Amino acid sequence: MRQFAPLCSLIIGLTLSAPSTALPLDRLKLTEGYQLSVVAEVNNARQMALGEPGSLFVGSLRAGKVYRLHDTDGDGVYEQRDILLRGLNMPSGIAYRNGDLYIAAVNQILRLNNADRVTPQAANTELITDQLPDISHHGWKYLKFGPDGDLYFNLGTPCNICLSDDPRFASIMKLNVSTNAQAVVAHGVRNSVGFAWHPDTQELWFSDNGRDNLGDDRPDDELNRLTAFGQHFGYPFIHAGDIPDPNLYQQQSFSAFQPPVLKLGAHVAPLGLTFYQGDQFPDSDQNTLFIAQHGSWNRSEKVGYRVIKVDTSVTPPTQQVFIEGWLKGERAWGRPVDVLTDRDGSLLISDDAAGVIYRVEYQPE
Repeated sequence: MRQFAPLCSLIIGLTLSAPSTALPLDRLKLTEGYQLSVVAEVNNARQMALGEPGSLFVGSLRAGKVYRLHDTDGDGVYEQRDILLRGLNMPSGIAYRNGDLYIAAVNQILRLNNADRVTPQAANTELITDQLPDISHHGWKYLKFGPDGDLYFNLGTPCNICLSDDPRFASIMKLNVSTNAQAVVAHGVRNSVGFAWHPDTQELWFSDNGRDNLGDDRPDDELNRLTAFGQHFGYPFIHAGDIPDPNLYQQQSFSAFQPPVLKLGAHVAPLGLTFYQGDQFPDSDQNTLFIAQHGSWNRSEKVGYRVIKVDTSVTPPTQQVFIEGWLKGERAWGRPVDVLTDRDGSLLISDDAAGVIYRVEYQPE
């Protein structure tokens, strides 16, 4: 069983949003046989990306920073934390490729070369593109390289509900980082902050956050699957596959839009997701999708604030709670943002409210 270093060794000299020693981890309920530990403290932690073995990069939203964590002794705890970049405009989305780190900051995508080894003092970025809308409403990005080598990202709608003149809004796009050519791959996607490709089929699965102010229980947030470039997923005309918008529906046939493969519940706010690609979890395989639910704000009784597990091998996919307990009554002490399969088969989870990175391992008694 992996042994973790004392948490006190992590917090000396760091400015943190919430000391991990004060977090009520005992409130978290995990599937039997699984254990959770705090392995790093990162203010406003958002998307994560694996670097070289032992390195983990983390973006932020409000903090405006990009972090590099390093596990110096191979025990699974990130003892070293560097702030590589500061003062960026919501650098939530990051992606790693061939030693370089790509960062999305609202209207820009940047590249930091030699990201595993560059010192914070020498960490200068190269502009890949600034040809993106400079709008902060749903402007934070999620980045991943696709099987085709292009860089994929979301471009959320600049409102709760509206029909924009710019066809790039409410979409998932891709960028060729060599030519800077952009293309929309999925339309009608209100605000996706998480996507992943199925390891076998290479189809793109993504979360989508439904519109607000239609009540506590509608529309459902969505899990979607892209089977062909250019498909439309309904926004702003149809929500969750079968709810016409009271203001913007234009009498289109519901069949003109792709329905969700799984309805996740209204206002649960699904964000980062990952197909499990390890062999440590005995009840998970490459068809298992883990999704972080950030939690509701536009609801009279809060929901979400958990990590769910989805079996995509069946039709329709089925979901179950994997971890919950960040919400007690109407107060949440943590909000999961992103999930990532580590090289050893454990699961990393970022939490932007508690300001930490968790590691989940299978360790039966």
